[in-house]
Amino acid sequence: MNDGSSLTTPPGLLPAGLMDLLPPQAEREAALIEALMEGFARYGYERVKPPLLEFEEGLLGGSGAAVAEQTFRLMDPVSQRMMGLRADTTPQVARIAATRLGQQTRPLRLCYAGQVLRVRGSELAPSRQLAQAGVELIGGAAPEADAEVALVAAEALARVGVTGITLDVTLPRMAQALLDAAGIEDALAQRLIRALDRKDAAAVTALAEGAGPVALLLPRLLAAAGPAGPALAVLRDAELPEAARAIAENAARIIEAIAARAPGLRITLDPVEFRGFRYHVGVAFTIFGPGQSGELAKGGRYLSANDEPATGMTLYPDAVLRAAPPAPPRPRCFLPLGTPAAAGAALREQGFATVAALAAEDAPGALRCTHVWDGANPVPLVQKG
Repeated sequence: MNDGSSLTTPPGLLPAGLMDLLPPQAEREAALIEALMEGFARYGYERVKPPLLEFEEGLLGGSGAAVAEQTFRLMDPVSQRMMGLRADTTPQVARIAATRLGQQTRPLRLCYAGQVLRVRGSELAPSRQLAQAGVELIGGAAPEADAEVALVAAEALARVGVTGITLDVTLPRMAQALLDAAGIEDALAQRLIRALDRKDAAAVTALAEGAGPVALLLPRLLAAAGPAGPALAVLRDAELPEAARAIAENAARIIEAIAARAPGLRITLDPVEFRGFRYHVGVAFTIFGPGQSGELAKGGRYLSANDEPATGMTLYPDAVLRAAPPAPPRPRCFLPLGTPAAAGAALREQGFATVAALAAEDAPGALRCTHVWDGANPVPLVQKG
């Protein structure tokens, strides 16, 4: 009887949610990330490179606590202390800003690119290893700071050919501010939160009735979700309590600043949406791509490692690749045996990848070449079929 102890993992089998990225997709992703990073650098964002692993208490402190359940943990054989593999890069950048760059003049503009690993994927995004590229503006509390990170992300996407995006603005603290002001008992408040999370307008209305005028604002604001202009008008006209009014006015200033600099950008507003990382304390952003390309970026306002005001945006290169127009592949020129080194160098200067024959039986077609050097020029290969 086989108890399973002799079973071996087939070569090439990877854990669920992990995958190899092969040519030419791996090269496309790398080129895309560098193009995004160049877009960030144009606005003064300087690159940092945090480690993949950190001690658990540092990685999961502050805003990192929001991703604790998604963090892989392991024992460091050197220090005998627990470490975590990052599930999100933003808390690491916040730590760097508060410690290594704690004495630098604010606001800090930092950017990053790298991989993160999560314990679980989702139904829509089952991958557990993700590429990220993002910007963090730390030490700036003005609405213009939030507007800047949204605009920098939108322009970076435009630079890689992604147009027709939509910037969705949400107010993660608005629903709770209204519930607190209404003085609703905890059991009813939790039922309202669940109904809001499901976007169940009928349930929200039914639960809010009899809970006072402030609670009745919830179904009204739920119905206001849509283009930013009309949604802001609903917020302006509503009799909001003081804390909720401050949230609405801050959102209005941010959206106005974005619209002034990018009048063609589609902006939507959902006043009572609160999904996403729990560390967001002001507006939160999601950038949706055209058609069915889904979420390209997420971000928003949070408190840095030492309660410093901060805001940022994380882009997801795998999703951006699906939305971006395919880049033309680099042409590959086959160099027969005996081709002078100078000829190959000249071709590489022209943008070709050169594939040198190593043996007489090497064939350009089998090596996926698009051209062959005839002794004077790169000649396109005729594709069969």
